[in-house]
Amino acid sequence: MTVHHFQPQQYVNTLGQHPPVLHISSGDTVVTSTVDARGWDHKGEAAAARGNPMTGPFYVEGAMPGDTLEVALESLVPNREWGWTRNALALNVVDPHIAAVLHPSEIVRWTVDVANGLAFLENPTPGLANLKLPLRPFLGCFGVAPGMGQSISTATSGEYGGNMDYRELIAGVTVYFPVLTEGALFHLGDGHATQGDGEIVGTGIEISLDVRFTVRLRKGKTIGWPRGESDTHVFCIGNSRPLDQALQHATTEMLAMLQEDYSLTATEASLLLGQTVEYDIANVYNPAYSIACKLPKELLATL
Repeated sequence: MTVHHFQPQQYVNTLGQHPPVLHISSGDTVVTSTVDARGWDHKGEAAAARGNPMTGPFYVEGAMPGDTLEVALESLVPNREWGWTRNALALNVVDPHIAAVLHPSEIVRWTVDVANGLAFLENPTPGLANLKLPLRPFLGCFGVAPGMGQSISTATSGEYGGNMDYRELIAGVTVYFPVLTEGALFHLGDGHATQGDGEIVGTGIEISLDVRFTVRLRKGKTIGWPRGESDTHVFCIGNSRPLDQALQHATTEMLAMLQEDYSLTATEASLLLGQTVEYDIANVYNPAYSIACKLPKELLATL
C-alpha cells in the first residue's frame, strides 16, 4: 500500500478515456487537490476551463469491467478563504411567474473560515447579516470513466457517477462505482464548502479542496449504479431525468443490494423498504437529476 502525493497540472472537463495522470493499486491512498467548478484554484486564479474541471483520471491496476471500485473519502478540506454561489433559485424549481422575478442570477462571494468551520456572506444584505453556515465539504462531481469508450461532460451524471452534487458525499463516506472500462479511470472535482439538498441555485458554495482518498478493488463484484455507506446509512444513487426515473434507478439498485449483500428475497426486501426507506433529493439542477435511496445501518444490523 502506497501513499501518492499528486499535484495536478492540467484538468479535464469530461469523465472518460483520458491518459491517466497516475497509476495506482488497490489499497493505495492519494493526496491531491481540486479546482472549483469555474476552474479557480487555491489562489483564486484560473487554472482550468470552467465547467467542473476534474483532477485525474487515476488508473487502478487490475480494474476491469464487471468489478467494483471502492473509494474511501478520508479528508476533504477547503484550501482557500472564499467560495461563490449563485443568488437565484433555478428556473425549474419554482413556478414560472416566480422565475421571471428572480432572474438574472448573479455570483455572490462567501467567506470560508476553515479554522472555525463556518461560511458567511462577504457583503450580506440586512436580512442575512447574521447568517453563518457550518462547513460540510463534499465533492460534487466524481466517478469512473463511462463504458464503450465514451467521454461524457462533467455537467451531468450516470451509472458511472459524475455530477451528482449529493451533499452527503463527505469525508468519512465510502462510495462504490461500477468499473466500466479498463483501469476504472477515476476522476474527481467540483468541491463544495456546503450546500442544501438539490443544488437548487445551481451551485453549492463552490471552492477548491485538498483531498485524501483510498481505493480498493472488488474483483468480480458487479453493481449497476453508485452505492455508498456513511457511519449511519447505506445508500444507492440513481441519476436520470425525469426525477421519478432517478428514483427508480436508486430503488432498483437498493433492491439488488439487499438481495446480494443481506440475502433477502425480493419480497422481504420490498417489505423492508416499504416501511423504512429514506430518500434524499441530491440534485434537481443538472441535465440528469440525482436521487439517493437510503436505509439506516442500525436497522440492517438487526436482520
